[in-house]
Amino acid sequence: MMTGIFLPGMRHLVAVRLRSRGMSQNRISALLGVTQASVSLYLSAGPERAYGSLARFSVTRHQADKDSEELADSLQRSPSDAVKVLDRIWRGLLGSGSACPVHRQMYPSLSECDFCISEFGARGMISETISDVSAAVRLVEASPDFVAVMPEVSVNLACAAGDAKSPSEVVAIPGRIVKVKERAKAMLPPEAGASAHMSRMLLLARSRMPEHHACINIRYDAKVGALLSRAGLPVLTIGRHPSSEAGDATVEALEKMLKSARRRFDAVVEEGGSGIEPNVYLFAKSAQEVARIAIRIARAYSAA
Repeated sequence: MMTGIFLPGMRHLVAVRLRSRGMSQNRISALLGVTQASVSLYLSAGPERAYGSLARFSVTRHQADKDSEELADSLQRSPSDAVKVLDRIWRGLLGSGSACPVHRQMYPSLSECDFCISEFGARGMISETISDVSAAVRLVEASPDFVAVMPEVSVNLACAAGDAKSPSEVVAIPGRIVKVKERAKAMLPPEAGASAHMSRMLLLARSRMPEHHACINIRYDAKVGALLSRAGLPVLTIGRHPSSEAGDATVEALEKMLKSARRRFDAVVEEGGSGIEPNVYLFAKSAQEVARIAIRIARAYSAA
């Protein structure tokens, strides 16, 4: 199913996407691992056949365009990134049950099978996300510089499992990551639903930037601000605001900001306010990636 139906359709759309960006057919063929003649056929044919192939897995045109855009972006970064994106997209289809009708048509004996749904569905994605967050925590704990950017309220790291829609589908650290003998140390292993605050911040960010699957908070001061600028990270700034007895003031401030702000962002700067410590929320596509970004900032902070 993957190599015979799904992949050719997705390759077709990615080839069209890369060509629209001015890339040569030879370069596209090298990136996609197909012949130049195949690329020529993709480009000369309309996209209908590709859309039709993907529709067998209940992939809408909108979703196909979105996935092919993400794959084209990742291919231009590196082939390994593209493999990760393709794997995530395919696992999502398996977990949602979208591939089951095609599979059962090919193999009628599998009419009662639900393996992919249980293995790659919500439960499987949460297990995979816990592994990603666990690896990210190990990176943070091993860094001798990370404590330099830890705020007084401590740190948490959250990661959305698949297309998470609720805090119960977001993995974080119960009890946060705290300072222990000048090193960062997670209080407990990561689990789903462990941080309402970080989950809400991440889910809000994902409503505008769905490619962001993970976030981490670090301290904010003028030096960190300069490092964010030097790193070229797009920043959204929440002005100073009072604490809220009835709810989460930071989440409420971000929600209000997103109603008017339309630009992309990889970091949210919370300048603080009465009873609120200034923080930066960093966002990235995976827990390990956001941990590495935070560690790079911490290393530069310590060296400055």
